[in-house]
Amino acid sequence: MAEEICIFTKESLVIKPPKRTPAMSRMIVFVIAMSCSLYICSVSLKQTKVSAKRKLVDIEFTHKSCHDDWVDRSQIPYLHYPKPATFSRAECACNPVRLFAILSMQRSGSGWFETLLNSHTNVSSHGEIFSNKDRRANISSISATLDRVYSLDWVTSASRNECSAAVGFKWMLNQGLMQHHEEIVEYFNSQGVSVIFLFRRNLLRRMVSVLANSYDRYAKLLNGTHKSHTHSYQEADTLSRYKPEINSSSLMLELKKMEGTAMKAMEFFNNTRHIVLYYEDLIKNRTKLADVQQFLGVPEMVLRSRQVKIHKGPLSEHIKNWDIISRTLSGTAYERFLGADY
Repeated sequence: MAEEICIFTKESLVIKPPKRTPAMSRMIVFVIAMSCSLYICSVSLKQTKVSAKRKLVDIEFTHKSCHDDWVDRSQIPYLHYPKPATFSRAECACNPVRLFAILSMQRSGSGWFETLLNSHTNVSSHGEIFSNKDRRANISSISATLDRVYSLDWVTSASRNECSAAVGFKWMLNQGLMQHHEEIVEYFNSQGVSVIFLFRRNLLRRMVSVLANSYDRYAKLLNGTHKSHTHSYQEADTLSRYKPEINSSSLMLELKKMEGTAMKAMEFFNNTRHIVLYYEDLIKNRTKLADVQQFLGVPEMVLRSRQVKIHKGPLSEHIKNWDIISRTLSGTAYERFLGADY
């Protein structure tokens, strides 16, 4: 066939007229062109698939390389490898971070407890971030705030270096937590956030602390400055001199309300990974702090706080109408609050 189409010589190339009709020639050229196109496309698709597979393998390898073989597989959902937008974790990129939230009520020892956590080299707890009403205006603003904290982009004095091993904050029950509990539980479970419940057993002492702190917001007993927490015995002594008068007629109702709120919170967040702590237990039994560190997956250390307790000693020394309150609670389920030290 080639001899009929063309003849090569050293001097020239001679093309003989084809014997077939022009329509047949065009058809042959068209078929050859289509065949070449299909072949090129098939080769390109194969190369694309191979490239995609290589990229997928690379991504999976990078992700899996951060999981140590010795890690308990059940803990993997709670191990995170954040990629902050504000800085690079550099060589700590594969150091796992655990996320947590301290759920509590005001004047339950959460401030003191948080200073203990922040004394740990690898823990960052960012305080009461939802005291700002804009951050808890709706579930969208709440989620955005949580994302920023847990991506390590939330910067406070509690921020650690890029090798933080546990990151969280404290969240009061009256700061949008109970209103949006369903969405927050879903967020915590999907993001692997662990919950630390911290409550106070002696609700009467909590009430004294709440009333005294509210009074000092306006009285400013420390040289015209309000302080919710003290760092010296002198400051603590000054603040403890104020003795609130408790409304005895509504006392039982208030104690039941506080008790019910705590129980409801534990019920709402029961399906999360959580631990329940009480302020009195932490005071009397410091081994509880070892349990907390184990729960957070950080190396055990001696935790310290510079805060000084304000209301020490018998409650009779801190309540103005003690005799009335004592008679009101005697013989009730709350009588035990009258004699407890903490």
